[in-house]
Amino acid sequence: MAGISTKGSYGLAAMYELALHYGQGHLQIRDIAEKAHIPPNYLEQILATLRKEGLIQSIRGAGGGYLLAKAPAQIHVYEILFTLEGELCTPADEGLQPILHLYWGRVREEMKSVFHESLQDLVDQGNALNQQSMYFI
Repeated sequence: MAGISTKGSYGLAAMYELALHYGQGHLQIRDIAEKAHIPPNYLEQILATLRKEGLIQSIRGAGGGYLLAKAPAQIHVYEILFTLEGELCTPADEGLQPILHLYWGRVREEMKSVFHESLQDLVDQGNALNQQSMYFI
């Protein structure tokens, strides 16, 4: 069974940063890398994949950067992870009996429902968490 690698985790973190700044213009790669704690060279590869799949747009030039191609509410976590990881849950052995293929299909569907939250849901949850943290100061 395949899991979520660093690539998927970093990609989701980068998309979260872009969602936080949605409607405020683009972010430069160095800013995304710094805020999300991602090595810039690795982030560049991840962003290229996300751009190719139409999840983000790039602005060229010296002051260029990246922004979401759609509103955060229209981009689901599963879509990001699938773009970067491929199928998230696959059987290790193609020689499995049909009932086990059915089982793995059910697991994939459950994962999709768990990861069905949108980037906007994550932003809202992050804002709520920050509000709670302020009460503890």
